[in-house]
Amino acid sequence: MTDSYRLTASQAQCKFKDGSLTVEEYAQSLLSRVKSRDEIVHAWAYLDPELVLQRARELDQVPAEKRGPLHGVAIGVKDVILTKDMPTQYNSPIYESHAPKMDAGSIAVLRANGALIFGKTTTTEFAATSVGPSHNGPKTANPHDPTRTPGGSSSGSGAAVGDLQVPIGLGTQTVGSTIRPGSFNGIYAMKPTWNSISREGQKLYSLIFDTLGLYARSVDDLKLLLDAFQLIDDEPVEDFHIKGSKFALLTLPTPEWPAPGAGTAAALQNGADLLRKQGAEVEEIVLSDEFRCMYKYHLQVLSGDGRIAFLPDYYGAKDKLHSSLVEHVENAENYTRKQQLKAFDELAAMRPKLDALADKYATIIAPSVIDEAPIGHANTGDAAFCAPWTAMHMPVVNIPGFKGENGLPIGLSLVSSRYRDQHLLRVCREVGKVFESQEGDI
Repeated sequence: MTDSYRLTASQAQCKFKDGSLTVEEYAQSLLSRVKSRDEIVHAWAYLDPELVLQRARELDQVPAEKRGPLHGVAIGVKDVILTKDMPTQYNSPIYESHAPKMDAGSIAVLRANGALIFGKTTTTEFAATSVGPSHNGPKTANPHDPTRTPGGSSSGSGAAVGDLQVPIGLGTQTVGSTIRPGSFNGIYAMKPTWNSISREGQKLYSLIFDTLGLYARSVDDLKLLLDAFQLIDDEPVEDFHIKGSKFALLTLPTPEWPAPGAGTAAALQNGADLLRKQGAEVEEIVLSDEFRCMYKYHLQVLSGDGRIAFLPDYYGAKDKLHSSLVEHVENAENYTRKQQLKAFDELAAMRPKLDALADKYATIIAPSVIDEAPIGHANTGDAAFCAPWTAMHMPVVNIPGFKGENGLPIGLSLVSSRYRDQHLLRVCREVGKVFESQEGDI
C-alpha cells in the first residue's frame, strides 16, 4: 500500500470498490508522500494529518450502496476557497488563522459526492498577484526543478498534483492561474466554461472572469469532477476519433501577445505533426484584427473589478495589502468608467464570434505558456497565452507530454466553445494519449 499515492483518483476508486485498498490506507500513503516531499515543494498552506485520517475512516464506514461517485478521492483545495473544517487565509496577513465555519459551494458539492478534502494549498495573495516569497507570495517550488516556479496563482494545487501528493487539486483562474501551473508541473489542468461551477464562497478578483480550476493526472479524473458538478453538453455524447477530424492550430493569438519561446514553439509543431500522423487535418489559423485588443480589454475589466473586490480590505488594512491591489482600489491606471464599459462590451461581442470559430474544428490547439517554468520564485510566470480563453469564457485544458530545452514540462492547450466541456474532454482523452506516448523533447 505504500506506493498507492501514485494512483490517479480513478485508479484508487477501482481499488476501493474491489476492497484491495481502503481510503484510510490511501490517505496514509499520500500523507507519507507529503512528509517526504514537503520540505522541498512547500505545496501546503494548511494540512492536518489527523483530520485527514479521521475523514478517511468515516468514508470507509459508508456502506457500498451509499458511496458517492467521488468516494475517497483526495482533493487539495486552493486557499482562497472556504472549507468549514480548515482555515482559509488567502495568503494574506489580514486573514492569518481565519477559519470560517462554512464550505464554498464547490466544496459542498464535492463532499456530497464523497470526496476527501485533504488540505489547503498555497496561493499568491488573494490569487491576485504574480509575485513570489519576497513579496508575501508562496514559497512553493516546482517539483521537477525546485529552483523554478510552479506557476501561480494556484501554485500549491499544481505542485501537489504534479508531485503525486494528491491526485486532484482545485485552483482558480482570472487570467492564467490554472493553465499555466498545469503546463509548468506537467499535469492536466482544466478551466471549465465560466460560471458553470458555483463560485459561492470563493474569493473573487473578477466577477466576470474568475472560474474554478481543476487539476488531475488523467482525463478520466477530470471527467469525475465535471460529472459531479453536473456539466452537461447540449449535444449527444459521441465517440471521438482523431483520424478524419480537423483541428485549428493557433500559434500566436494576436500580435498583442508575446512570441512563444523555443520549447513552446517546438511543442506546437510537434503536436501538430503527431496529430497529422494519426490522420487528422491541422489547419494553422490566426485571429482576425477584431480580436486584437482582447488582452488590453481583459486587463481593463480586471482593473475595474479589482477596485470593487479589494475595497473592503483596503479600508480595513491597507498597510497589509500588496501594492498592486492598493493600486487597483485607487485606480492607479486612471481608467474611466466609459473605458471600462467599452472593454466589457467589446469582450462580450467577441465571445459568440470565437465560439463560432471554435465550432468549425474538433478543438483549437494553442500554447499554454511562453516556455518552460522560469528560474526563481520571485515571479510565477507570464499568463498571456492563457488569457484569451478566460476572457472569452471558453473551456480549456492543458495537455502534458512535451519538454523544453532543459527537459522540463511544456503543455499545449485545447479549447472548445462555451458549454462544450464534455466534448472537450472526449477530444482531450484521445489527444492526450498521443501527446503522452512520446518524449516530446525539442
